Amino acid sequence: MAKPEPNRDLERLYRESGWTLRQFAQAINRVGTEQGTPLKYREPSIYQWLKGHMPKAQVRPVILEALCRRLGRPISHGEAGFPTATLPTNVSPSTVEGLIDLGRQDMDPSRRGVLGASLFSVALTVPNWPDVVGRMEGVRNGQVRRVGMSEIETVVTMTERLSAIDDEFGGRHARPMAAAFLVNTVAPYLRAPASDSVRKEMMRAASFLSYLTGWMAVDEGLHGLAQSYYVKGLELAGASDDHATYCHILRGMSVQAADLGHGAPAVRLADAAAASVPSAAPRMRAFLAGQQAHAHALSGDRRSAYGFLHEAESALEKAESPTGTFGGYSPATLAYHESRVRHVLGDTRGSIDALQRHFRLRSSDNDSKRGGLRFTAMMAEQQLELGHLEAASANWHQVLDHYATVKSGRLDEHMNTMLVRLRPHLGNRTARALHERARAVAPSLRP
Repeated sequence: MAKPEPNRDLERLYRESGWTLRQFAQAINRVGTEQGTPLKYREPSIYQWLKGHMPKAQVRPVILEALCRRLGRPISHGEAGFPTATLPTNVSPSTVEGLIDLGRQDMDPSRRGVLGASLFSVALTVPNWPDVVGRMEGVRNGQVRRVGMSEIETVVTMTERLSAIDDEFGGRHARPMAAAFLVNTVAPYLRAPASDSVRKEMMRAASFLSYLTGWMAVDEGLHGLAQSYYVKGLELAGASDDHATYCHILRGMSVQAADLGHGAPAVRLADAAAASVPSAAPRMRAFLAGQQAHAHALSGDRRSAYGFLHEAESALEKAESPTGTFGGYSPATLAYHESRVRHVLGDTRGSIDALQRHFRLRSSDNDSKRGGLRFTAMMAEQQLELGHLEAASANWHQVLDHYATVKSGRLDEHMNTMLVRLRPHLGNRTARALHERARAVAPSLRP
């Protein structure tokens, strides 16, 4: 067998990265863990790839994503010396066709592993507002009866119900229902004859449902899938001339990037969301500025982060009604954002104080059960950082009280973090009792 030629293209990117072989392997393993398929590559594998041995096909996108994050630009297969990737045969330029394909794959149990392994891309191309306006022309085919306001109300009401299920029980319960509703009901409505005004309202309703389905995918840890739903939501928002939903989706994409620790994309998306509605009402402005604060904190910009926090607080004081935006940004939400900013910037004690204020301000009627459990777990993690084992354990026990009723990938991650952080303390009776209870309540957790 002929000896392979060194991969000069991959070596050029490796040199540009400034990594050691070990750091390159660690970056690849981190991306693999993020997508739900942990990898354990080490220096010899990287060395072999540089010498011309071809990585497995399923690992190549992971390598490219790791390089993209390091170098701050998209990296193609060809640029890295890999065979050009083939696009799926079901790729369609039509927004409706693409949404149907996405939803059908999501509904198919045999495709779940493939969808779950899709990558969150920091270099995702987000369609700008002018690019998505008018994308829905020509989708009418008359296959179903003419739709009107009653069908729009059906979509809106179902979206509200699905959102309530998601808040109460987690995305793992709600998302299969949302995907099926998109494919079986909403897509035919989008294709049906309708007046221009009804068509626009239907696309607006479909846009927010697509966003919500993506949000559920984030909750499951299916980040590449979530991005696909988000982009379809952006296209539908543009087609319906709905700046508010377009902005809301961009903000949600920033939240996703921030939760994954990607500061630069989080800033780009949060700032784009704010720029898309420059004359926002006060509560919407607070809604956007709070996320900008978190994103800029992640990027290390302390001054901007606290500046946006102050802007969010000022805007919230001017808001007249809690119904001005999706999500009804409230003083409790602002306290949560302050907690995230303070923690990212190293003020753990201030972060805990802000989280405690969040819980004092929370509304039992409007704030989600899943969110409350996640934020309680966050507070426990931070309390343990300060050495407050008893307080942290008490909060973790509160989470375990309700853990079995919520199917949330993000909550699972918090519980895995708990098990890891308890390991050095298992000589303590309180920590040991908590660890044993967690193992009994959730035997499937990883550590």
